[in-house]
Amino acid sequence: MSVVKSIELVVPRDVYLSGSEVEGEVVLRLHSTLINPQVKVELIGRGYLEWMEEANANKDYSQASSCVNRADYVHKTKTFDIHGNWLDPGIHNFSFSFVLPPRIPSTFNSRVGRISYFLQAICATRELILAKQKKYLMVQGTSVYSQDTIESEFPLVVEVEKQLQHNCCFKSAPITLRISLCKNIFAPGDNISFTTEITNHTGRSIKKVVFILHSVVLYKGFNLRAERRTLEERSDLLRLESHLEAGSSVMLVTSSHKSDDIMDVGYDLTGTVYFPCMSSVTARIPIIIRNEAVDPRE
Repeated sequence: MSVVKSIELVVPRDVYLSGSEVEGEVVLRLHSTLINPQVKVELIGRGYLEWMEEANANKDYSQASSCVNRADYVHKTKTFDIHGNWLDPGIHNFSFSFVLPPRIPSTFNSRVGRISYFLQAICATRELILAKQKKYLMVQGTSVYSQDTIESEFPLVVEVEKQLQHNCCFKSAPITLRISLCKNIFAPGDNISFTTEITNHTGRSIKKVVFILHSVVLYKGFNLRAERRTLEERSDLLRLESHLEAGSSVMLVTSSHKSDDIMDVGYDLTGTVYFPCMSSVTARIPIIIRNEAVDPRE
């Protein structure tokens, strides 16, 4: 029977802001006395990207090539002092505290990449690891924009006009789609309120109106020849027909223009008016997801 009955990581919160403090306990349960123990906890954050692309696509032959990139965001270790260099049978509690770096991205997962943060508790002797437990953390990143360089928070308006055919394509008339945002800078969990105006001179009924909040992620990696490659992925975050309300889950914040991370992130709101016979008018308006940095001393 193993000397260690169990090892457990206990943290009080589900989501942590970058720059904030992560406090918790390692709870170690022993069947019998443990001599020369080593008990430690690690905080680790990593990012990894991988996708396949066709090499020599402009030639008669092609071959799939792998593009990868990775980043280490945090790696901190705390080794606990053991008085007398031995532990009695029973339950032992070890408290720890780490401060997350202030400029790290949010937890993220997609078919191309992953950014993850986790705590890892280890109990070992000098020769053998006796028990280990890993616990993943949700981290909300903060923005790198400074107050004097960030885009305006004043109302933003986009207007699109398109000529549509009607009366069996013998006539055409304009339709105008106008989307207005009270501001275009939001924090994760904010409601996104906007106004839509549709001016329809076609004499045809509107089939439906759809609003979509998109995320646009530009992945940045390297192929086997160390050439820099990029891949853009556009995803629907929310799809509604009347109003838009952002969720409270962790979100990647909008990247700065000088980002050198493994990927860049942007968002936009798209409104589309659909007519019969596959006709449509689309307007797109950019928005910014920003989260203020916190002072870990507060």
